[in-house]
Amino acid sequence: HVQLVESGGNSVQAGGSLRLSCVASGVTSTRVSMAWFRQAPGEEREAVAGRDSYGSTTYAGSVKGRFTIARDNAKTPLDLQMNNLKPEDSAMYFCAARLARSLGPRPLRPSDFGYWGQGTQVTVS
Repeated sequence: HVQLVESGGNSVQAGGSLRLSCVASGVTSTRVSMAWFRQAPGEEREAVAGRDSYGSTTYAGSVKGRFTIARDNAKTPLDLQMNNLKPEDSAMYFCAARLARSLGPRPLRPSDFGYWGQGTQVTVS
């Protein structure tokens, strides 16, 4: 049974930084690709960044150069380092996983990920 637990959300001022972390448990395969999505009130859930099982990464255009997704190995958390935060980055951030080597089509689609965390709130003012 795969479980994802996010942490690290907080309220920060514009220009600040946050580091989100996602701990995955119950994953017995190395064929796991993971991603971060976010959803603001009244908006659709959108992909922020993803990392496939090979270590390749992808980013939404709005966060490229500011956010970094990283994971040392299959047993360590999936982190999202967020720098130079903007008010438009405010949202609930969700960690997601799919039992596949690749992330799937771009842009990443929530429907392609079968496992989700409960989310962690990021507020930028």
